[in-house]
Amino acid sequence: MAAVALSVAGASQASEASEPAAVGPVAANGLAATPPMGWNSWNHFAGRITAADVRAMADAMAANGMRDAGYVYVNIDDTWEGKRNAAGDIETNDKFGDMKALADYVHARGMKLGLYSSPGATTCAGFVGSHGHEDQDARRFAAWGVDYLKYDYCGARDLYPVTQRNQEMLFRKMGDALRKAGRPVVYSLSQSGDFDIWRWGPQTGANLWRTTPDISDTWESMSQRGFRQLDLSAWSGPGHWSDPDMLEIGNGGMTADEYRTQMSLWSLLPAPLLAGNDLRTMDAATKDILLNREVIAVDQDPAGHPARRLERQGDVEVLVRDMADGSIVVGFFNRGESTTVRWSWHKLGDRFAHPTGARDLWHHAAIDTQRPFEATLPRHAVAMVRIAP
Repeated sequence: MAAVALSVAGASQASEASEPAAVGPVAANGLAATPPMGWNSWNHFAGRITAADVRAMADAMAANGMRDAGYVYVNIDDTWEGKRNAAGDIETNDKFGDMKALADYVHARGMKLGLYSSPGATTCAGFVGSHGHEDQDARRFAAWGVDYLKYDYCGARDLYPVTQRNQEMLFRKMGDALRKAGRPVVYSLSQSGDFDIWRWGPQTGANLWRTTPDISDTWESMSQRGFRQLDLSAWSGPGHWSDPDMLEIGNGGMTADEYRTQMSLWSLLPAPLLAGNDLRTMDAATKDILLNREVIAVDQDPAGHPARRLERQGDVEVLVRDMADGSIVVGFFNRGESTTVRWSWHKLGDRFAHPTGARDLWHHAAIDTQRPFEATLPRHAVAMVRIAP
């Protein structure tokens, strides 16, 4: 979500220690063997999200095939929080009411509920954060039935100097609290990739961490964040994923070709697939992109191998990813104007010089491997091919 400049009501920097207490490394929780898939409220609803909207999204995911395709997390971003009661327990605000009932509603439809908080006294949008209440909030989330926590550093900038050590200790503190609370919770960190978080994120107990600033619904924002991940591939794998932020597919700021590029790139990396559109009003093109089972299978491949850049042909980036079954997926990403790609199979090495089969994952069609691959790619379009050795 976008940061909002705030002062922390009732908090005095002078009353805080200069840095948070040390917390030891947090053990992995064994979750997120493949990148999490689901939906997050922020890109479309931002601060307007309500419990009724969340129920509607869960209903839509169950009805439109998303749940059955693997989108199982229904994640509420910032602005659900109310005040703390006399015991210090966090409550929801009037937009949400009974969070346990909402979690039960989502669970009854075969999905899981996610929430948002911050190690600050306030969140990015100025709502109550978890600072000083980490164990209490983790127990509260567990009692409600929460399955996913997005933890955004934003508000903690008002409490401590912004250093790697301070961020790591605060993220470890909540990671440790979630473990002690006893409920399996996917733990997602958000702080824009500061201090090379991919190097130390696993020690916080987290399953994924943002590696970029917030995404926006433009080609420039999406492509910069997506292709940036190729430099970080060594740090991502089962249980610990680099996160270039949520999908913008269906929000209207890009073309269908550009949205296919985001889906293809995020799946090849691989990255979490968290839709961010209004699932009640999706058009056919958006459904076709989000529900492409062959592309989703690339993202969810159990080996978790990262993509790598093989070559560049003018404006076309050629990325490849090794799959658990011995096949290989090649993505041809046109970052410029309309062009034609011509490709010889031998470029993939001896094992694939004479492939036994190849399949176009967007056209759902077999490809003739007896001749070189050729495709015309419109501006900002993509082709994805899965090849058997």
